[in-house]
Amino acid sequence: MSNLQWTEIVIFAILFLVVTVLGFVAARWQAGATLDHLDEWGLGGRKFGSWITWFLVGGDLYTAYTFVAVPALVFGAGAMGFFALPYTVILYPIVFLPLLRMWSVSRVHGYVTPADYVRGRYGSRTLALLVAITGIVATMPYIALQLVGLEAVLRTMGFNGSGFLGHLPLLIAFVVLAVYTYQSGLRAPALIAFVKDILIYIVILVAVFYLPSKLGGWETIFNTAEAKFNATPNPNDGILLSPSNQLQYATLALGSALALFLYPHSLTGALASRGRSVIKRNMVALPAYSLLLGLLALLGFVAIQAASKPLTNQATGRPDSNTIVPVLFDQQFPAWFTGIAFAAIGIGALVPAAIMSIAAANLWTRNIYKEYVRKDANPKQEAKQAKLASLIVKFGAVLFILFIDPQFSIDLQLIGGVIILQTLPAVAISLYTRWFHRWALVAGWVVGMVAGFAMLYEIPNPAAGKAHFGGSALSLGQLSIFGWHPFAGVSTQIYVGFVALLANLVIAIVVTWILRARKVHNGVDQTQDADYHADEGDPRLKEVAVH
Repeated sequence: MSNLQWTEIVIFAILFLVVTVLGFVAARWQAGATLDHLDEWGLGGRKFGSWITWFLVGGDLYTAYTFVAVPALVFGAGAMGFFALPYTVILYPIVFLPLLRMWSVSRVHGYVTPADYVRGRYGSRTLALLVAITGIVATMPYIALQLVGLEAVLRTMGFNGSGFLGHLPLLIAFVVLAVYTYQSGLRAPALIAFVKDILIYIVILVAVFYLPSKLGGWETIFNTAEAKFNATPNPNDGILLSPSNQLQYATLALGSALALFLYPHSLTGALASRGRSVIKRNMVALPAYSLLLGLLALLGFVAIQAASKPLTNQATGRPDSNTIVPVLFDQQFPAWFTGIAFAAIGIGALVPAAIMSIAAANLWTRNIYKEYVRKDANPKQEAKQAKLASLIVKFGAVLFILFIDPQFSIDLQLIGGVIILQTLPAVAISLYTRWFHRWALVAGWVVGMVAGFAMLYEIPNPAAGKAHFGGSALSLGQLSIFGWHPFAGVSTQIYVGFVALLANLVIAIVVTWILRARKVHNGVDQTQDADYHADEGDPRLKEVAVH
């Protein structure tokens, strides 16, 4: 750590200090009667308006890892890295109506988590438990990835040691995050998201106009990128998709769009809003982030033109591809602006990490602790349990970075997407129909999980020296149904999560037919049709933070 960039470090530290103060001030911002209730601590009092929700949800979905990983993927693989663009475009029309229904039914019954809703919809503790565990497991590596993004920035500023001192700035950052999240709950990331998004917009807009003008223009940048990919032996790399990865691109985009709002932290932002009109306005406005994401992805090609090289991670001895954008900024911008850019990415890690830890803590508290450990827990005890759980989740993510190769946590996040997709029938489809039998949904979940993990196991990553769990794309020729290969010899690739979800749905449909034919009881539905249309001011809405 002898090559410390002090100008960048000072500016980064000043802006980090500003958001830390905001994190603590947030406890009194739009404060309710008490923070000792999940409605207030975990959902911000359920009263966020359009602007707050826009920054909160945007800050949650467009994370630090997004800002370093998407251009890094474009840098390394070309067109495939742009899958994030169509999936964020199609995402909002897909989730527009289901989110409205989820908000309404949750406000009428006081649901805090998607597992709460499933418990009420099907009267099934088992199904709710599966949804809760799935959400927690899928969220943990996602939090770890925010640390990967933050560490990429810290490493570029010179904190690239192999021992404890190399991780010390990261530990300090997350101790501070843990403390103000514990105190302020969801209000902390909501308030900080304003600063994060403003900084991100400034940095990216400056980058996409300034850097091309400095490096010869976009035509030169694209020509250089094309020449680089033409010189690589991998036929799937290039500034255009190849025939074999077009299906993967489409299914990955669709699968990612379906998965994103199944993550508990995504739903947390929506449930914290004060009414359906807020969600409607946000679904219309949030695609503005997709424009930003498209511009950001192009920085991968800019880095090729600038001849940027990833830094070597001293802890693993291998190049860290996630440092491509930080290195590009460090090389091309003056030190003071680089410090601002690094602060934007660093703060961009804290906002989603806080929301994710709160969402995971809510799941633990409402659907495991209260359901199985202490059924008589009062709201104050629930809030205390959630605060403690949020600390455990955060430091569990830190342990990922300290003791596991960061590349492994990236692979875990790919697995996380496949995992969370298996809750789509129980959470999203059930918002419209209760036709599926609750035990059929359990059976579909089991089959989807088994199929997903079996396919992921078969995917190697020769570049990383991994024989298994090396990615999320499988060639159709490798698909097997009890030893039968229906697409034998076909090299076209497909997203594993999409195939696993299809298997889940097929089993859920078949088992539902069987159980309905045998007239097996399908639990008690606590919801009514009118609950899914209730809006702000409706007398049926459950009062917030009632002890």
